[in-house]
Amino acid sequence: MREFIVEADGGSRGNPGPAGYGSVVIDAVTGETLVEAAEYIGVATNNVAEYRGLVAGLKAARELDPAATVRVRMDSKLVVEQMSGRWKIKHPDMKPLAAEAARVLPSEQVTYEWIPREENKHADRLANEAMDAGKRGERWSPSRSTAELDARVTRSAAPEPSGPPGDAAAGAAKARAALMAPVSHGPRKGRGELRDEPPRSGSPTTPVAPPSPGGGEAAKSENDVRAARNVAAPAPTVGWGAAPDMGAPATFVLLRHGETPLTPQKRFSGSGGSDPSLSDAGREQAERAAAALAARGTIQAIVASPLTRTRQTAEAVAARLGLDVTVEDGLRETDFGAWEGLTFAEVRERHPDDLNAWLASPRAEPTGGGESFETTARRVAATRDKLLAAYAGRTVLLVTHVTPIKTFVQLAIGAPPESLFRMELSAASLSAVAYYADGNASLRLFNDTSHLR
Repeated sequence: MREFIVEADGGSRGNPGPAGYGSVVIDAVTGETLVEAAEYIGVATNNVAEYRGLVAGLKAARELDPAATVRVRMDSKLVVEQMSGRWKIKHPDMKPLAAEAARVLPSEQVTYEWIPREENKHADRLANEAMDAGKRGERWSPSRSTAELDARVTRSAAPEPSGPPGDAAAGAAKARAALMAPVSHGPRKGRGELRDEPPRSGSPTTPVAPPSPGGGEAAKSENDVRAARNVAAPAPTVGWGAAPDMGAPATFVLLRHGETPLTPQKRFSGSGGSDPSLSDAGREQAERAAAALAARGTIQAIVASPLTRTRQTAEAVAARLGLDVTVEDGLRETDFGAWEGLTFAEVRERHPDDLNAWLASPRAEPTGGGESFETTARRVAATRDKLLAAYAGRTVLLVTHVTPIKTFVQLAIGAPPESLFRMELSAASLSAVAYYADGNASLRLFNDTSHLR
């Protein structure tokens, strides 16, 4: 029985915006590229484009051999987990696409595997070529240099199929990843042109040219191949700023909830008060944050504080990304005791001694038995460790509050507790911290509000 590898990807420049997909069918034994497919699909989201790429790749594999087993490799955690049956499919745009993908081949013939984006460069390149073609009002077609490069990779870089089939496929995939730097088509997901081009009908699939006769030509160096294609050496694909030589970090993207009626007045609003909902302004901020995160396209899971304002903010993002929201009690805001609902000036007037002690020491509690910053820090640190174990190597959105976010940052950079009073954190702002396997952490972003303007 033959075995194929299908690598698929999709992107949208705007999310939703002008979108396209790319997919490739590879012989699992020899590593030879058998079929390429790509199409500009008009205005769509990243996830819809990714599903369209999956469907096209599966159909191309079926046309080659309907009895073959297929190993699907994608950098979309969402598609892989949903098609594997581990995540629910909730978004109405993706349910019919997932159902269509499931019908192409019997389920026992297809398996799904998540791969890092840098290992999915071939399909990513095809998706970008399709979007570029759509922008020009053309249908996608492979360039001659693309076919020649794929043939050269097959001829000179794929290992002999003397070992298990997986070894040969892995060697060929590694060779392709080394040679196939992304063509400079502009950003793939969420950036660039927002121009709405007419969708193209049909899903072109093109067999790749086989190696030319007399293939005694020595393999060119990586730089020679890129020079022939006029392609610059690629910048590392590192998401929110991760260093590739350290391995994939766990990255926590920290989103403060949108405004509530208490926020503009800067009133204490913790976990011991009335649990206010988002205001109209806060809901708009949540939608803007959701659009920005969807455009970035790297979030793989969403975890939120149990309080209403954070859950509402998280749900706005989840609706855009097609993800579920996991509630984590450790992300709740500090309990401010008797200060809940009061302004700083009102607390100073009513409880001056307690306020002065609180400002002077992280061990001091707000009036009425609230939480000290030291207590909050222990809770946040324990929650951090729990989430790092659960989401190793993944990018996770944590929707939480001022004190927990500042504490994540303070702990990451080794700042003293009093630094919490020296950070400004706006409603619906984004921050990010990366955590590496060696225990180090790196602050990647802090208090970004550019998406709110």
